[in-house]
Amino acid sequence: MGNKLIITIDGPAGAGKSTVSKILAKNLDYIYLDTGALYRALAYKALKEKISLEDVSALANLCSNTTVVLKTIDGRMKVYVDGEDVEGRIRTEEVSMTASKISMYAVVREKLLNLQREAGARGGIVAEGRDMGSVVFPHADYKFYLDAQLEERIRRRYKELCDKGAPVEYQSVQKDMLARDKQDKQREIAPLKVPEGAVIIDSDNLTIEGVVKEITSCISVK
Repeated sequence: MGNKLIITIDGPAGAGKSTVSKILAKNLDYIYLDTGALYRALAYKALKEKISLEDVSALANLCSNTTVVLKTIDGRMKVYVDGEDVEGRIRTEEVSMTASKISMYAVVREKLLNLQREAGARGGIVAEGRDMGSVVFPHADYKFYLDAQLEERIRRRYKELCDKGAPVEYQSVQKDMLARDKQDKQREIAPLKVPEGAVIIDSDNLTIEGVVKEITSCISVK
């Protein structure tokens, strides 16, 4: 395929980044990097060890004493914590909210920054997250910012959780989404924002296939 590109897809929770990124990566025969899974992995261990999220020293020790490894399996990077595949344990709302909280700390972001950059060093990657195009890969070949109205994002997340059989109430999802948005946009370090040079895509009235098509039309794979 020639030169391998670095493609970043940023945006708020519930905008459809994960689904779109997975499909795009598969279509291009690229690796899908779910950077949110890295923060979720550390959040999972913090919850498991009952670490206070306000205790910066304890979080620093957690980062120092935790081995996070990315492995490429079937075109997707999976995250392992201290040798354990944690994929099946990090997709709960509790872990999601905890991940957002610990991502505010520099020590946590520094722990994961080099890991993310190493993963994309050779290109051929679709990196999805909240600061991919602004911080992790500022010189990416293509940057996209996927957005949707708050109510639409809440509806999507609620449906996603219901489809998974999770016992959840709409009001709870709404509350968590509002809190997540506030944390992501107002944190001092690497807040959620539209990366410089990114193409903004409003997915409110687009299907997943429509979003993928729009992104693909912008990309020239040499």
